[in-house]
Amino acid sequence: MTIHTVIVRSLGLQNYEDTWRAMQDFTNKRTEETLDEIWLVEHPAIFTQGQNGKPEHLLNPGTIPVIHVDRGGQITYHGPGQLMVYTLVDLKRKRLNVREMVTILEKSIIQFLDKYKITAVAKPDAPGVYIDNKKICSIGLRIRRGCSFHGLALNVNMDLEPFSRINPCGFSELKMTQLTEYLTPLDIMATGHVLLEYLMTNLRYTSAQKF
Repeated sequence: MTIHTVIVRSLGLQNYEDTWRAMQDFTNKRTEETLDEIWLVEHPAIFTQGQNGKPEHLLNPGTIPVIHVDRGGQITYHGPGQLMVYTLVDLKRKRLNVREMVTILEKSIIQFLDKYKITAVAKPDAPGVYIDNKKICSIGLRIRRGCSFHGLALNVNMDLEPFSRINPCGFSELKMTQLTEYLTPLDIMATGHVLLEYLMTNLRYTSAQKF
């Protein structure tokens, strides 16, 4: 049962740093029997700089806080209207490596968008999901003790202006897009639960406990 069941938490709007510390704590304390969890979250406006982040990609943050975090990747922006999906998964138990996990996240987003007749692709040299060379979803993971945390950020219905204050994911010419440019506005948590169907299939979960 352990490997095939996931706990899903719809947490709504949460402070970024508190959520990050909670993910670390969960990962540090989990055992071989701990159920995997997926957290659906929104955050107030914040820039997060990954472990490989270069300061020159932070152009003009203004009053938006900047925090250095332990995921991979460069700098990105999180804010209201963006769906955060944190995947706290025992990769050893799932027999997945980090590249396979990233591919599963990308595949799930692409399948989710295809449901709405939106064609999207992944790029092998730049993790994430793109529509017409515009990025709609960013991905960044940390692996500790064989388990993943952090996850993906899907732009749903948000203010994209703060992305102009950085080089998103380290690319100076990268343009961002969001779901509402292709669909009528969707509720963030409702979006998360539709996406969850694809994540559960691709991660081979057969049941979910939802909170």
